[in-house]
Amino acid sequence: MVYFLIRVLRYLEWMLPGLAAALGLFLGLLPGRRRRLAARGLRSGVAREAGLLVLFLFSGGMAVLTLCPWPDWLWAGLQGYWTPYFGGTGLPLAHRVNLIPFSQGDSLFNIIGNVVMFLPFGFLAALLWRGWSWRRALGTGFGITACVECWQILVGRFFDIDDIILNTLGVLCGFFLWRGLRRVAPGFTEKFHVDLSGENIHE
Repeated sequence: MVYFLIRVLRYLEWMLPGLAAALGLFLGLLPGRRRRLAARGLRSGVAREAGLLVLFLFSGGMAVLTLCPWPDWLWAGLQGYWTPYFGGTGLPLAHRVNLIPFSQGDSLFNIIGNVVMFLPFGFLAALLWRGWSWRRALGTGFGITACVECWQILVGRFFDIDDIILNTLGVLCGFFLWRGLRRVAPGFTEKFHVDLSGENIHE
């Protein structure tokens, strides 16, 4: 348990530069986004803004974890030093690509972590925008994770079909978690949509 906690805290530390960048982006876009909503007669309440902020922050943190040459690479640079290790650098392409599902003997931590990491994307997208179905969640989750894995090859990391499967499953789990919440508390979930004169409509 202590080992798992330490690893989680380490990942959260690596996400900090992305969180800071995402916060700046959210605040920078806020005035213009509010003006566009007002021009259309729409209102975004506190709950929706909070949900969008969480989505921005999580996306920024995940961008550092998944798109950098190695998760601690950017964090190390911001602290004034560079880590000498870039995952996979120097290894032949054949050793950095796994196309056979669940053939690598991943640990339970990696399996659960790959699902949980992408769960918020499925949950928050369904919570903030109407029209999301499990098919859209499936397609979006697969598309995003496939692009991430292909990008990782270009920066010296690893392409693993297991990550695509588990990350996509995480997006789907997030969607069904939202659907369960909507059934239990429909009034609460409606607070995360834009509205016009008390009537919720599409953004």
